[in-house]
Amino acid sequence: MTLPQTMLGAMLTGPERIDIEELPVPRPEPGEIILAVGAATTCGTDVKVFRRGGHPRMLQVPTLFGHEMSGTVAALGAGVSGFKEGDAVVVANSAPCHVCDLCKRGRENLCPDLHYINGAFAEYLRVPHRFVEHNTHPIPDGLDFAKAALTEPLACVLHGMDACELPRYAWVRPAEVIVFGAGPIGLLFVAALAKDGHRVILADPNPSRLETGTALGAAETVRIERGGGQADAVKAATADGHGAWIAVDATGVPEVWSDAIQCVRPGGLINLFGGCAPGTTIELDTHLVHYSELTIKGVYHHRPETVLRAMDLLAEPDFKAELLLSAEMPIEETEQALRAMMDKQALKVVIRGRAGP
Repeated sequence: MTLPQTMLGAMLTGPERIDIEELPVPRPEPGEIILAVGAATTCGTDVKVFRRGGHPRMLQVPTLFGHEMSGTVAALGAGVSGFKEGDAVVVANSAPCHVCDLCKRGRENLCPDLHYINGAFAEYLRVPHRFVEHNTHPIPDGLDFAKAALTEPLACVLHGMDACELPRYAWVRPAEVIVFGAGPIGLLFVAALAKDGHRVILADPNPSRLETGTALGAAETVRIERGGGQADAVKAATADGHGAWIAVDATGVPEVWSDAIQCVRPGGLINLFGGCAPGTTIELDTHLVHYSELTIKGVYHHRPETVLRAMDLLAEPDFKAELLLSAEMPIEETEQALRAMMDKQALKVVIRGRAGP
Protein backbone atom coordinates (compact mmCIF):
# COMPACT_ATOMS: atom_id res chain seq x y z
CA MET A 1 0.00 0.00 0.00
CA THR A 2 1.38 3.39 -0.99
CA LEU A 3 1.03 5.96 1.74
CA PRO A 4 -0.03 9.50 0.81
CA GLN A 5 2.28 12.36 1.64
CA THR A 6 -0.11 14.31 3.88
CA MET A 7 -3.03 13.66 6.19
CA LEU A 8 -5.63 15.58 8.14
CA GLY A 9 -5.30 15.71 11.93
CA ALA A 10 -6.86 17.46 14.94
CA MET A 11 -3.99 19.17 16.77
CA LEU A 12 -4.54 20.13 20.41
CA THR A 13 -2.66 23.37 21.01
CA GLY A 14 -3.95 24.48 24.42
CA PRO A 15 -7.00 24.53 26.69
CA GLU A 16 -10.08 24.24 24.44
CA ARG A 17 -7.96 24.99 21.36
CA ILE A 18 -7.87 22.60 18.40
CA ASP A 19 -6.29 23.34 15.02
CA ILE A 20 -7.16 21.15 12.04
CA GLU A 21 -3.93 20.73 10.10
CA GLU A 22 -2.49 19.04 7.02
CA LEU A 23 0.43 17.02 8.39
CA PRO A 24 3.02 14.65 6.95
CA VAL A 25 1.94 11.02 7.01
CA PRO A 26 4.37 9.18 9.30
CA ARG A 27 6.59 6.38 8.01
CA PRO A 28 7.21 3.23 10.09
CA GLU A 29 10.49 2.56 11.85
CA PRO A 30 11.60 -1.07 12.41
CA GLY A 31 9.02 -2.98 14.41
CA GLU A 32 6.29 -0.36 13.86
CA ILE A 33 3.13 -0.19 11.80
CA ILE A 34 1.19 2.70 10.32
CA LEU A 35 -2.52 2.53 11.14
CA ALA A 36 -5.02 3.98 8.69
CA VAL A 37 -7.63 5.05 11.23
CA GLY A 38 -11.02 3.61 10.29
CA ALA A 39 -12.86 5.05 13.28
CA ALA A 40 -11.98 6.88 16.47
CA THR A 41 -14.44 7.48 19.29
CA THR A 42 -14.50 10.39 21.70
CA CYS A 43 -14.50 9.82 25.45
CA GLY A 44 -14.57 11.64 28.77
CA THR A 45 -10.80 11.63 28.99
CA ASP A 46 -10.62 13.41 25.64
CA VAL A 47 -12.98 16.05 27.05
CA LYS A 48 -10.71 16.49 30.09
CA VAL A 49 -7.66 16.75 27.83
CA PHE A 50 -9.45 19.27 25.63
CA ARG A 51 -10.51 21.40 28.60
CA ARG A 52 -7.14 21.30 30.35
CA GLY A 53 -4.96 21.49 27.24
CA GLY A 54 -3.01 18.33 28.02
CA HIS A 55 -2.66 15.39 30.38
CA PRO A 56 0.11 14.87 32.96
CA ARG A 57 0.63 11.22 32.02
CA MET A 58 -0.42 10.85 28.43
CA LEU A 59 0.45 13.90 26.32
CA GLN A 60 1.82 17.42 26.13
CA VAL A 61 0.64 20.07 23.67
CA PRO A 62 0.91 20.75 20.82
CA THR A 63 -0.04 17.24 19.82
CA LEU A 64 -2.48 15.02 18.02
CA PHE A 65 -4.82 13.30 20.45
CA GLY A 66 -7.65 10.76 20.75
CA HIS A 67 -7.02 7.22 21.94
CA GLU A 68 -10.00 4.94 21.14
CA MET A 69 -9.31 3.62 17.67
CA SER A 70 -9.56 0.91 15.07
CA GLY A 71 -8.43 0.72 11.46
CA THR A 72 -6.30 -1.10 8.94
CA VAL A 73 -2.58 -1.75 8.71
CA ALA A 74 -1.38 0.66 6.01
CA ALA A 75 2.37 -0.02 6.21
CA LEU A 76 4.78 -2.20 8.15
CA GLY A 77 8.28 -1.46 9.38
CA ALA A 78 11.12 -3.91 9.05
CA GLY A 79 10.82 -6.98 11.24
CA VAL A 80 7.08 -6.85 11.89
CA SER A 81 5.51 -10.30 11.86
CA GLY A 82 1.97 -11.39 12.61
CA PHE A 83 0.38 -8.58 10.59
CA LYS A 84 0.10 -7.71 6.93
CA GLU A 85 -1.08 -4.67 5.02
CA GLY A 86 -4.85 -4.44 4.98
CA ASP A 87 -5.40 -6.26 8.28
CA ALA A 88 -8.22 -4.78 10.36
CA VAL A 89 -6.95 -4.15 13.90
CA VAL A 90 -7.58 -2.43 17.20
CA VAL A 91 -4.66 -0.66 18.85
CA ALA A 92 -5.07 -0.34 22.61
CA ASN A 93 -3.97 2.99 24.03
CA SER A 94 -1.32 1.63 26.40
CA ALA A 95 1.40 -0.99 26.42
CA PRO A 96 3.06 -2.37 29.57
CA CYS A 97 6.63 -3.63 29.76
CA HIS A 98 5.69 -7.24 30.66
CA VAL A 99 8.91 -7.69 32.65
CA CYS A 100 8.43 -5.74 35.90
CA ASP A 101 7.07 -7.24 39.11
CA LEU A 102 3.61 -5.71 38.66
CA CYS A 103 3.31 -7.01 35.10
CA LYS A 104 4.34 -10.49 36.20
CA ARG A 105 1.62 -10.37 38.85
CA GLY A 106 -1.05 -9.56 36.26
CA ARG A 107 -1.24 -5.89 37.27
CA GLU A 108 -0.07 -4.53 33.92
CA ASN A 109 -2.28 -1.46 34.29
CA LEU A 110 0.00 -0.36 37.15
CA CYS A 111 3.25 -0.94 35.22
CA PRO A 112 5.71 1.84 36.19
CA ASP A 113 6.81 1.97 32.55
CA LEU A 114 3.33 1.96 31.00
CA HIS A 115 3.48 3.64 27.58
CA TYR A 116 0.50 5.54 26.16
CA ILE A 117 -0.46 6.31 22.58
CA ASN A 118 -2.56 9.21 21.30
CA GLY A 119 -3.36 10.61 17.88
CA ALA A 120 -6.53 8.78 16.83
CA PHE A 121 -8.20 11.98 15.60
CA ALA A 122 -6.12 11.84 12.44
CA GLU A 123 -6.13 9.81 9.26
CA TYR A 124 -2.93 7.89 10.02
CA LEU A 125 -1.10 6.97 13.21
CA ARG A 126 2.38 5.57 13.78
CA VAL A 127 2.15 2.64 16.21
CA PRO A 128 5.39 2.06 18.14
CA HIS A 129 7.02 -1.34 18.46
CA ARG A 130 5.85 -2.08 22.01
CA PHE A 131 2.20 -1.54 21.02
CA VAL A 132 2.58 -3.68 17.91
CA GLU A 133 4.11 -6.48 19.97
CA HIS A 134 1.86 -6.39 23.03
CA ASN A 135 -1.44 -4.59 22.41
CA THR A 136 -2.46 -4.58 18.74
CA HIS A 137 -5.13 -7.17 17.91
CA PRO A 138 -7.07 -8.39 14.85
CA ILE A 139 -10.70 -7.30 14.76
CA PRO A 140 -13.10 -10.27 14.96
CA ASP A 141 -15.14 -11.01 11.85
CA GLY A 142 -18.36 -9.04 11.67
CA LEU A 143 -17.26 -6.28 14.03
CA ASP A 144 -17.30 -2.87 12.31
CA PHE A 145 -14.69 -0.19 12.92
CA ALA A 146 -16.94 2.13 14.95
CA LYS A 147 -17.99 -0.53 17.44
CA ALA A 148 -14.46 -1.98 17.53
CA ALA A 149 -13.15 1.43 18.61
CA LEU A 150 -15.07 0.91 21.87
CA THR A 151 -12.64 -1.85 22.82
CA GLU A 152 -10.55 0.41 25.06
CA PRO A 153 -13.35 1.75 27.30
CA LEU A 154 -14.99 -1.66 27.52
CA ALA A 155 -11.63 -3.21 28.46
CA CYS A 156 -11.46 -0.70 31.32
CA VAL A 157 -14.96 -1.71 32.42
CA LEU A 158 -14.12 -5.43 32.34
CA HIS A 159 -11.07 -4.71 34.50
CA GLY A 160 -13.42 -2.84 36.82
CA MET A 161 -15.79 -5.80 36.91
CA ASP A 162 -12.93 -8.11 37.83
CA ALA A 163 -12.21 -5.78 40.75
CA CYS A 164 -15.85 -6.11 41.88
CA GLU A 165 -15.17 -9.75 42.86
CA LEU A 166 -18.58 -10.71 41.45
CA PRO A 167 -18.31 -14.46 42.20
CA ARG A 168 -17.88 -13.59 45.87
CA TYR A 169 -21.08 -11.52 45.90
CA ALA A 170 -23.19 -13.67 43.56
CA TRP A 171 -22.57 -17.19 44.84
CA VAL A 172 -26.23 -17.68 45.84
CA ARG A 173 -27.99 -15.42 43.31
CA PRO A 174 -26.99 -12.66 40.87
CA ALA A 175 -25.46 -9.68 42.63
CA GLU A 176 -27.33 -6.42 42.99
CA VAL A 177 -25.11 -3.58 41.77
CA ILE A 178 -25.62 0.18 41.89
CA VAL A 179 -23.90 2.16 39.13
CA PHE A 180 -23.55 5.90 39.68
CA GLY A 181 -23.21 7.80 36.40
CA ALA A 182 -24.81 7.11 33.02
CA GLY A 183 -21.97 8.38 30.88
CA PRO A 184 -20.33 5.96 28.44
CA ILE A 185 -18.36 4.13 31.14
CA GLY A 186 -21.35 3.78 33.46
CA LEU A 187 -23.52 2.54 30.59
CA LEU A 188 -20.90 -0.01 29.57
CA PHE A 189 -20.87 -1.22 33.18
CA VAL A 190 -24.64 -1.60 32.97
CA ALA A 191 -24.48 -3.54 29.70
CA ALA A 192 -21.70 -5.88 30.83
CA LEU A 193 -23.18 -6.50 34.29
CA ALA A 194 -26.68 -7.10 32.91
CA LYS A 195 -25.34 -9.50 30.30
CA ASP A 196 -23.85 -11.52 33.16
CA GLY A 197 -27.28 -11.67 34.77
CA HIS A 198 -26.78 -9.20 37.62
CA ARG A 199 -29.48 -6.79 38.80
CA VAL A 200 -28.27 -3.27 38.01
CA ILE A 201 -29.62 -0.02 39.43
CA LEU A 202 -28.45 3.02 37.46
CA ALA A 203 -28.40 6.49 39.04
CA ASP A 204 -27.94 9.68 37.00
CA PRO A 205 -29.48 13.15 36.59
CA ASN A 206 -30.10 12.81 32.82
CA PRO A 207 -33.43 11.14 31.83
CA SER A 208 -32.37 10.28 28.28
CA ARG A 209 -29.23 8.56 29.54
CA LEU A 210 -31.28 6.62 32.05
CA GLU A 211 -33.45 5.47 29.14
CA THR A 212 -30.33 4.24 27.35
CA GLY A 213 -29.37 2.41 30.54
CA THR A 214 -32.72 0.64 30.55
CA ALA A 215 -32.19 -0.38 26.91
CA LEU A 216 -28.81 -1.80 27.91
CA GLY A 217 -30.29 -3.89 30.71
CA ALA A 218 -30.65 -1.78 33.86
CA ALA A 219 -33.34 -3.32 36.08
CA GLU A 220 -34.14 0.02 37.66
CA THR A 221 -33.11 3.64 37.25
CA VAL A 222 -33.02 6.49 39.75
CA ARG A 223 -32.95 10.11 38.67
CA ILE A 224 -30.71 11.97 41.10
CA GLU A 225 -29.53 15.55 41.44
CA ARG A 226 -26.00 16.60 40.67
CA GLY A 227 -23.48 17.08 43.45
CA GLY A 228 -24.05 14.12 45.75
CA GLY A 229 -26.22 13.77 48.82
CA GLN A 230 -28.41 11.20 47.09
CA ALA A 231 -27.49 8.04 48.99
CA ASP A 232 -30.86 7.53 50.68
CA ALA A 233 -32.84 7.76 47.43
CA VAL A 234 -30.55 5.33 45.63
CA LYS A 235 -30.34 2.89 48.52
CA ALA A 236 -34.14 2.83 48.71
CA ALA A 237 -34.23 1.44 45.16
CA THR A 238 -32.45 -1.76 46.16
CA ALA A 239 -34.50 -4.93 46.43
CA ASP A 240 -35.02 -4.76 50.20
CA GLY A 241 -34.01 -1.16 50.81
CA HIS A 242 -30.90 -2.19 52.76
CA GLY A 243 -28.37 -1.45 50.03
CA ALA A 244 -26.64 -3.32 47.23
CA TRP A 245 -23.74 -5.71 47.50
CA ILE A 246 -21.69 -3.58 45.14
CA ALA A 247 -21.67 0.12 44.24
CA VAL A 248 -19.67 1.45 41.29
CA ASP A 249 -18.82 5.12 40.87
CA ALA A 250 -18.45 6.08 37.22
CA THR A 251 -18.65 9.84 37.76
CA GLY A 252 -15.33 10.93 39.26
CA VAL A 253 -17.22 13.28 41.58
CA PRO A 254 -15.98 13.13 45.21
CA GLU A 255 -19.46 13.69 46.66
CA VAL A 256 -20.73 10.72 44.65
CA TRP A 257 -17.87 8.59 45.97
CA SER A 258 -19.31 9.32 49.42
CA ASP A 259 -22.80 8.33 48.28
CA ALA A 260 -21.48 5.06 46.86
CA ILE A 261 -19.89 4.15 50.21
CA GLN A 262 -23.22 4.71 51.97
CA CYS A 263 -25.25 2.64 49.49
CA VAL A 264 -23.86 -0.85 50.10
CA ARG A 265 -25.00 -3.33 52.69
CA PRO A 266 -22.69 -4.73 55.41
CA GLY A 267 -19.93 -6.76 53.80
CA GLY A 268 -20.34 -4.90 50.52
CA LEU A 269 -17.78 -3.56 48.04
CA ILE A 270 -17.37 -0.05 46.67
CA ASN A 271 -15.61 0.28 43.30
CA LEU A 272 -14.30 3.84 42.92
CA PHE A 273 -13.78 3.66 39.17
CA GLY A 274 -14.35 7.31 38.23
CA GLY A 275 -11.13 9.27 38.66
CA CYS A 276 -11.46 12.54 40.60
CA ALA A 277 -9.41 15.67 39.98
CA PRO A 278 -5.95 15.77 41.59
CA GLY A 279 -5.97 17.04 45.16
CA THR A 280 -9.60 16.22 45.94
CA THR A 281 -10.52 14.41 49.15
CA ILE A 282 -13.57 12.91 50.83
CA GLU A 283 -14.53 12.37 54.45
CA LEU A 284 -14.69 8.72 55.49
CA ASP A 285 -17.05 7.31 58.11
CA THR A 286 -14.53 5.03 59.81
CA HIS A 287 -17.19 3.49 62.05
CA LEU A 288 -19.23 2.45 59.00
CA VAL A 289 -16.24 1.04 57.13
CA HIS A 290 -14.94 -0.89 60.13
CA TYR A 291 -18.09 -2.36 61.62
CA SER A 292 -19.74 -3.10 58.29
CA GLU A 293 -16.53 -4.67 56.91
CA LEU A 294 -16.72 -2.66 53.71
CA THR A 295 -14.24 -3.19 50.89
CA ILE A 296 -13.26 0.04 49.11
CA LYS A 297 -11.26 -0.19 45.90
CA GLY A 298 -9.73 2.28 43.54
CA VAL A 299 -9.67 0.92 39.98
CA TYR A 300 -7.69 2.22 37.00
CA HIS A 301 -7.42 1.52 33.28
CA HIS A 302 -7.28 -1.91 31.61
CA ARG A 303 -5.04 -4.94 31.12
CA PRO A 304 -4.07 -6.76 27.89
CA GLU A 305 -6.28 -9.66 28.90
CA THR A 306 -9.34 -7.45 29.29
CA VAL A 307 -8.66 -5.86 25.89
CA LEU A 308 -9.03 -9.29 24.27
CA ARG A 309 -12.19 -10.05 26.26
CA ALA A 310 -13.66 -6.69 25.29
CA MET A 311 -13.20 -7.36 21.59
CA ASP A 312 -14.90 -10.73 21.90
CA LEU A 313 -17.82 -9.20 23.81
CA LEU A 314 -18.27 -6.39 21.28
CA ALA A 315 -18.44 -9.00 18.51
CA GLU A 316 -21.50 -10.61 20.13
CA PRO A 317 -24.59 -9.32 18.27
CA ASP A 318 -26.71 -9.02 21.42
CA PHE A 319 -24.21 -6.72 23.14
CA LYS A 320 -25.66 -3.37 22.06
CA ALA A 321 -22.72 -1.07 22.74
CA GLU A 322 -23.53 0.79 19.52
CA LEU A 323 -26.29 2.55 21.51
CA LEU A 324 -23.49 4.73 22.91
CA LEU A 325 -22.54 6.06 19.46
CA SER A 326 -24.62 9.23 19.27
CA ALA A 327 -23.28 10.73 16.05
CA GLU A 328 -20.57 10.58 13.39
CA MET A 329 -18.45 13.59 12.43
CA PRO A 330 -15.37 14.26 10.26
CA ILE A 331 -12.00 15.13 11.76
CA GLU A 332 -12.67 18.78 10.93
CA GLU A 333 -15.50 18.72 13.52
CA THR A 334 -13.55 17.15 16.38
CA GLU A 335 -14.05 20.24 18.55
CA GLN A 336 -17.80 20.23 17.90
CA ALA A 337 -17.91 16.55 18.85
CA LEU A 338 -16.19 17.22 22.18
CA ARG A 339 -18.43 20.18 22.92
CA ALA A 340 -21.48 18.02 22.20
CA MET A 341 -20.21 15.67 24.92
CA MET A 342 -19.59 18.57 27.29
CA ASP A 343 -23.17 19.78 26.73
CA LYS A 344 -24.55 16.26 27.34
CA GLN A 345 -25.88 16.19 23.77
CA ALA A 346 -23.82 13.12 22.86
CA LEU A 347 -22.52 10.06 24.67
CA LYS A 348 -19.79 9.27 22.15
CA VAL A 349 -19.06 10.58 18.67
CA VAL A 350 -17.39 8.56 15.92
CA ILE A 351 -14.63 10.58 14.21
CA ARG A 352 -13.61 9.59 10.68
CA GLY A 353 -11.09 10.90 8.16
CA ARG A 354 -11.76 12.03 4.61
CA ALA A 355 -11.27 8.61 3.07
CA GLY A 356 -13.22 6.72 5.73
CA PRO A 357 -14.05 3.01 5.52
